[in-house]
Amino acid sequence: MRLLLCCLLLSSFAVAQSFSPADIQRWEAQAKKITIIKDKWGIPHIYGKTDADAVFGLLYAQCEENFSRVERNYLEVLGRQAEADGERMLYTDLQMRLIVDSAAAIKDYNNSPVWFQQLLNAFADGINYYLYKHPETKPKVLTRFEPWFHLMFTDGSVSATRTGGIALEEVRSFYSGNKNATAFRPAVNKDVELSGSNGFAIAPKLTANGNAILYINPHVPFYFRPEMHMVSEEGLNAYGAVTWGQMFVYQGFNEHCGWMHTTGYADVADLYEEKVRQVSDTWVYEYEKEMKKVNTKPITVSYLKDGKQVPVSFTGYYTHHGPIMGNRNGKWLALKEFNRSLSALIQSWVSTKANNLNEFTEAMRLLSNTTNNTVYADDKGNIAYWHGDFVPKRNPAYDYTRPVDGSIKATEWQGAHKLEEIVQVHNPSVGWIQNCNSTPFTASGKDSPDKNKFPSYMAPDGQNARGINAARLLEKANNLTLDKVIALGYNRYLAAFDFLVPALLRDYDSYNGPLKNELKEAVDLIRNWDRTSSLSSVATTVALDWANQLGQYIPRAETMEEGTNSVKRFEDMAATTPTQKMESLKKVLDELTKTYGNWRQPWGDINRYQRVAEGQRFDDAKPSIAVPLASSRWGSLPAFESRSGNGYNKRYGYSGNSFLAAVEFGKKLKAKTILTGGQSTDPNSPNFTDQAEGYVNGKFKEIFFYKEDVEKHKVRTYHPGER
Repeated sequence: MRLLLCCLLLSSFAVAQSFSPADIQRWEAQAKKITIIKDKWGIPHIYGKTDADAVFGLLYAQCEENFSRVERNYLEVLGRQAEADGERMLYTDLQMRLIVDSAAAIKDYNNSPVWFQQLLNAFADGINYYLYKHPETKPKVLTRFEPWFHLMFTDGSVSATRTGGIALEEVRSFYSGNKNATAFRPAVNKDVELSGSNGFAIAPKLTANGNAILYINPHVPFYFRPEMHMVSEEGLNAYGAVTWGQMFVYQGFNEHCGWMHTTGYADVADLYEEKVRQVSDTWVYEYEKEMKKVNTKPITVSYLKDGKQVPVSFTGYYTHHGPIMGNRNGKWLALKEFNRSLSALIQSWVSTKANNLNEFTEAMRLLSNTTNNTVYADDKGNIAYWHGDFVPKRNPAYDYTRPVDGSIKATEWQGAHKLEEIVQVHNPSVGWIQNCNSTPFTASGKDSPDKNKFPSYMAPDGQNARGINAARLLEKANNLTLDKVIALGYNRYLAAFDFLVPALLRDYDSYNGPLKNELKEAVDLIRNWDRTSSLSSVATTVALDWANQLGQYIPRAETMEEGTNSVKRFEDMAATTPTQKMESLKKVLDELTKTYGNWRQPWGDINRYQRVAEGQRFDDAKPSIAVPLASSRWGSLPAFESRSGNGYNKRYGYSGNSFLAAVEFGKKLKAKTILTGGQSTDPNSPNFTDQAEGYVNGKFKEIFFYKEDVEKHKVRTYHPGER
């Protein structure tokens, strides 16, 4: 026992060496002013005297739950993942270093208003105090967090950096020495249809209690954000989803209003083709018929090998447009973007303290949110939607979804559009707003914005099956309650098959090939299917696998914007030949038979939810829950992306619905939420899977927002640092 105590003391002393006595004294004093109450669901409610106290407590609570995820997110935005994961992340880090400048972040910190600098200090202090008090936690790289780190991560979505359509392979090719490569690679994320979110705002005219309701449904990798509540005596009272390592509620609500962000594709990052040549040892590029020098900057990225850090030196190249990210067709590609800023982080913060539409709109006027659309509702009955926020003015004669000519002034950005100029909706007469990462021009039925009144770069987003399904349901909605909105948000109708099933039946009925009889049973199942995913449905299994298989026959989108047009994808799939449709179905039946012994597999038998400890694999021999949900790419409003893998045949969920909330803004706020599985990341905790059944079936939990309710359901009350 004495030996163990000595080891613990030595370990604590070793960690403390990186923190000064003044640091520790300051943290101990601040911790005493902060109270954390964990309720029966494991949700931490953080109470502080000041906003800075709440931030300190929020970060401390996040680290208690999952320091590893906090550190991971900062390794990504700092471009230091290779220091933990080895050489395979070298060019990922280089790409981030080219795009996001840590020196600029440090400068922003030094120039921050005093009140905001205090928040940034509290962010770092909360994490560092956790590390001081938990010497058993071993950071992979970051043994001390600095206040400016947060200014590398100013939006709510890690990995939200815009690249203008450049591929990592192009960065690797260029900076590994092949600067004259001419091959073009379509730089489209093949999973664009798997990402995104749903946001609905319902006006009082359509609700049973005459109050506005907001539905929050982000689609991200499981366990991407925890649920937390932060309160201060300076007017802060925000509840919702917090991205690991961030100091503000990203998607959530306060007592007066709520905000939901969906991923948007408003064009906010562009690639410029630079005409370069080498003069002696200097690279130059053409601009307005003159030659300008390509600027350079040394960049050193280290990677872990055999327990040691191996530094690799690069020379970063830059034009006045931005960093050079690759080469296509003999022209260097420079990236123009606005991926992080002080104003962006301030906007993220002040939005959570807005108490009405005017205050929230003033926050939006900072024009610094570069990745999100915003769906809004409040206790005065207002509902609103903004498609993007920061949108650069451009010459509409050019197609900015592809690289534009960097040698002429005509393609330059011309400042940013005023907030009033971007695509938006306010209090539509139909009483509803929806966005599902789809076109804003169907956001509110007949009250949707007119596409012809906006430049194409302002809303290049295509229509998708979720957008179609959401609009269909909301057009018929009335007398809505929280539970009815949740049921609407969990609608599993797969609208994509309104395009695909008629085409299959048409081609099958006229088909006289050798597979006619062999496919009859499967085609008849699909013929009689209600196009809704369900546990007992064999047709769901066959149809989804068939659609995925059929997708190989259609062209891949060449731009991210093209990739958002799911309706075009479905039309192309419907237009495939009868032979392609039949052979795809035959292959699906064969593969299902090979895997399971029989192709007649009810969807719920193979589509499962299983939560395992981080770093562990799914296991068919262990308990799991049958899931009726399906991939949102086909129109299901709830998202459940599942797959099989090496060593297991059932398909386990890994991405989709994460934190969900339905919020009613009346005289007293009412809200219900659910998390993927549960709040805790500890498999031994009762909060590891206590929300799993509700998550799978759309049965949300009542939340505790008011202090008296929190006190009634508390499990533990403590100050940061108390063990």
